[in-house]
Amino acid sequence: MEAQVKMDYSVEKTSSRLWNAMHRYNKDAEQTVAVSGEGSWFTDDNGMKYLDGVSGLWCLNLGYGRQEIVNAAAEQMKKLSYFPLTMNHQPAVELAGKISELLGEKYQTFFSNSGSEANEAAFKIVRQYHNQTGNPGKYKIISRYRGYHGTTLGALSATAQANRRVKYDPPVPGFLHVYPPYSYRSIFGGGAEESDLKAAQMLEEMINWEGEETVGAFIMEPFISGGGVIIPSTKYIQRVEDICKKHNVLLIMDEVVSGYGRTGKMFGFMHAEGVQPDIVTMAKGLTSGYLPLGATAVKSEIYDAFKEEGKNNHFRHVSTYGGHPASCAVALKNIEIIEREKIVERVNDLGEKKLGKLDQLIEHENVGEVRRIGFLLGLEMVTDKASKVPLDELKMAEIVGKCKQEGLIIGKNGDTVPGQNNVIIVAPPLTSTEDDLDFIVETVSAVIRSL
Repeated sequence: MEAQVKMDYSVEKTSSRLWNAMHRYNKDAEQTVAVSGEGSWFTDDNGMKYLDGVSGLWCLNLGYGRQEIVNAAAEQMKKLSYFPLTMNHQPAVELAGKISELLGEKYQTFFSNSGSEANEAAFKIVRQYHNQTGNPGKYKIISRYRGYHGTTLGALSATAQANRRVKYDPPVPGFLHVYPPYSYRSIFGGGAEESDLKAAQMLEEMINWEGEETVGAFIMEPFISGGGVIIPSTKYIQRVEDICKKHNVLLIMDEVVSGYGRTGKMFGFMHAEGVQPDIVTMAKGLTSGYLPLGATAVKSEIYDAFKEEGKNNHFRHVSTYGGHPASCAVALKNIEIIEREKIVERVNDLGEKKLGKLDQLIEHENVGEVRRIGFLLGLEMVTDKASKVPLDELKMAEIVGKCKQEGLIIGKNGDTVPGQNNVIIVAPPLTSTEDDLDFIVETVSAVIRSL
């Protein structure tokens, strides 16, 4: 019998084989190799434990090690290991029905593998829908600066974060960007709500300037996440919907990060009373990261345009693994747990009672603004409050590094806007215990106060 080979996780070995995401090469960097996880914590190969304060990549809504979810995947794989959605399988049919129920109106859902793919499908649906309803010129997609919508080329073209597009431009034609509802650095002046409504007005001006007969959709995150946790007023979201309806522009709500309880509602747009998007894209919290799954939910009246007879009137889009039976079974179990354990109500309560204590950091000279909703929080770091000059990247890295030394993983907006990668991000699993949340608050507060 051959002797067991011990894996070498040194920088030299891992960097020669594994290409890390969003990772600048540094031959001296320490490699963190996770081996197990439970609750909000994971353990590395050296036995060190860390609280995952950003839920992996904003996706571990129910944390690590939920055996119910693991069992759901295993049982489904035993029953039906794979089946394409050119036909039907039971978990996908059930999940599509559940998503429609959660959204509060009749929606048809197309499944893919990720948030990027969900948005790519949405863009194609928009263009084909307008083409088949007598408006073939309505192909342009508007998004907002600082917004993030994915890494595939179409989704990256909608992503208005200049640093992410360096060396990948030119973008796909037909994507436009408008000013975000970013009251802290507003060009408009006035209060937050007034500034947000002026940002919404810029959307209408762009539609008018481009010609509404050319604009097909507006895509937005209800709360800009990776671009710096920018949280607009609910009136902004309502005004945007009004503008879209007025100009026959479809409203795509990107709920990839904010969906499934993250903000204290099942979906982020639900904070704005009366709003009902035409298309809702989702991933991440849909399965709590246990298996890949993306979804593009489309209002039934839009789907009806694809029922017309004709050679090219159906949606000619396919995903081999999109809506995999095991992924759909995991999503169903994930949603069942969210409802059974009243996760949304829990986020509302503990987000205010526990993470709300970080609001006190506004007193620190280097904290320009604290932005928070549910279990989603951003601290905009500045050199001083008067100038609002963004804290430099070395200082930002120092904050993240010191938290890691204390056993807490936090995030920051990186590769976003030139010179403005200065927002600390906290987004823990929605099942984090009160002790976990206290640890987050105490650690982040201590590190920032040590600056």
